[in-house]
Amino acid sequence: MFFGLVKGEAGARGRRKAIRSILVVEDEPLVAFDNEHALETAGYRVAATVDEYAHAVSVIEEENVDLVIADVTLHGKRTGIDLARFASGKGVSVLFVTGACPVDAQEVALGCLAKPYAPRDLLGAIDVIDALLRGKTLPRFPEGLHLFEEIG
Repeated sequence: MFFGLVKGEAGARGRRKAIRSILVVEDEPLVAFDNEHALETAGYRVAATVDEYAHAVSVIEEENVDLVIADVTLHGKRTGIDLARFASGKGVSVLFVTGACPVDAQEVALGCLAKPYAPRDLLGAIDVIDALLRGKTLPRFPEGLHLFEEIG
């Protein structure tokens, strides 16, 4: 059973390219810096690191983004849930990284990685999301990662 994809993505199973470019959306500067550093060290291209909805939207529209890693709480009036709705509408996958993942996040993201997390857990979560999107065997789940539907 294939699960947790944005509507319209199921047909792309096994044909999606690997995750290479990631947008980091985080309102806590130290967490944002740590995420960016871990991703770049692991060889990912960080499209941008932003802390609010409007900037994130402009990056999604202007850059080639494969995955959005977003906190639910952002600066400004719009939330990470709002951003995930926008991203999923553009066919961009979302992984929430947050202390408490709201129920409505399940409709617009693949899963949540619970804060606090170690850099290796963030990279492990991306490996799981990448395998999921490409229809590959899922690797070991890092501590704190929750996909929104059970593996069938």
